[in-house]
Amino acid sequence: MIANQLNVAATCPATHALGPGLRAVVWVQGCAFNCPGCIAPDWIPIQPASLISPVHLASYLLMNPAITGLTLSGGEPMLQAEGLARLIHEARQIRDVDIICFTGFQLEQLRKSPPGPGVNDLLNGIDVLIDGPYINRLNDDRGMRGSRNQRIHYLTDRLLAQDLDSQPRNTEIMVQEGNAFLVGVPTRSILDGFAQAMQRVQDMARRGPLYERT
Repeated sequence: MIANQLNVAATCPATHALGPGLRAVVWVQGCAFNCPGCIAPDWIPIQPASLISPVHLASYLLMNPAITGLTLSGGEPMLQAEGLARLIHEARQIRDVDIICFTGFQLEQLRKSPPGPGVNDLLNGIDVLIDGPYINRLNDDRGMRGSRNQRIHYLTDRLLAQDLDSQPRNTEIMVQEGNAFLVGVPTRSILDGFAQAMQRVQDMARRGPLYERT
C-alpha cells in the first residue's frame, strides 16, 4: 500500500478500551500471520477494504477534541507502515497525541529486516509497541497483550506510568454499518460469549419470521 493511501478495515472514533485516555482506533486490512483464534479473521485477507488518505483519516479520527491518543491495529499495521507513519505525522499536526501499535512481528525483526517500506519511520512515531503473534493457548486474560508471549515495548517515556502489561482488560461492543465487533483485548469468557451471541443472531436470521413467532 502506497504512502498516500491506507487500506482500512474499520475505525472507532472514541474508546477507553485500547489504551489510556479517550482514544481513536484504526484497524488496517490485511495480515500475513493468520493466527488461530484471531479476534478479527475478516481483516486477515490482503484485499481492498476502505481506501482513505492519511490526511483525511487523521482529520476524522481527531474530530473529537477529547481524543488524547491513537491505537493502530489490524490486520497487520507493519504491512502499511509508510501510510501509518504519514497518519501519525498528520495527526500530530492537529494535536500531540500518543500512539499505541499492535504488530505480529517482533521488534528485533522489524529493526533488522523490515517487511516493507516505512517501518523505521513508523517505529519512530510510536510510543508503545505490543509485538508478537497471538497464541490462543497463551491467552492469560491479562493486560493489553492478547497472549503472554507478546511483549509491551515503551519506545518513549510518554506512557511509562501506564501498567499495560497487567491492568484489567476492558472491552466494548461497537456496531458499525450493521456489523457488531469487539473493541479492546477481550478476556476468553467475553470472546466466547460474544461469539455465541453472534451465532444465535445469525441462526435466528436464517430461520426467519416463522421462528420468531414460535
